[in-house]
Amino acid sequence: MRKIGIIGAMEVEVQTIVAAMTASGGSGRAKKIESAKLTFYEGEIRGINAVVVKSGVGKVNAALCAQRLVLEFGVTHIINTGIAGAVAKGLRVFDIVVSTDAMYHDVDATVFGYKPAQIPQMDVYQFPADAALAAAAERAFNETSFAKTQKLIKGRVASGDQFVSSGEVKNRIRDLCSPACVEMEGAAIAHACWLNAVPFVIIRSMSDMADDGEEASSAFNEKTSAEESAAIVLKMFASDAFTA
Repeated sequence: MRKIGIIGAMEVEVQTIVAAMTASGGSGRAKKIESAKLTFYEGEIRGINAVVVKSGVGKVNAALCAQRLVLEFGVTHIINTGIAGAVAKGLRVFDIVVSTDAMYHDVDATVFGYKPAQIPQMDVYQFPADAALAAAAERAFNETSFAKTQKLIKGRVASGDQFVSSGEVKNRIRDLCSPACVEMEGAAIAHACWLNAVPFVIIRSMSDMADDGEEASSAFNEKTSAEESAAIVLKMFASDAFTA
């Protein structure tokens, strides 16, 4: 049976989806479960079983949360929703990135002969997203009201325990792994999903340009960006996204 795990790092990234599950006029009747200092909401979205959780910021929090979704709640798919900093040329604030894969930008074991960003003793370090979920996210985006003014690209998500806000750091990460965007959780969730053979996709709305204003934007638009990403996730539940 399908059960979809949805992870956002911050409250603003999950509150719209939690509201859709708990509102008396909506799916409603979501069960609130406290476990390991996390709050899980288990219920349905448009008739599909789902579990939504705020993981907290950073790679360790995200990976632990994904593992709990798999082992404790038995989810069959995982979606990571939220905000990110734009890296790919042409991306602007409020544009959307849907993951093709994810990798860490802050892993460096090159002194031992590993490639940049390669995790020691792991052959796979570019964790591939599920193509069907990515396609479903793109279809869902096309059904949103903001698809007329924003654009979506598919690309790599690069994660690290660092808030990227300088052009120098942004360019270093771009040279290292050519991501579409940078954030702090997606690759860790992807890593956990890959180990557990659970299909995943990362959906991120650009809240900033990751360079402290160097590409004509210094805005940090957390709330609007988070709501855009969540809107795409909710529209995916009206599609055939989870039939695999």
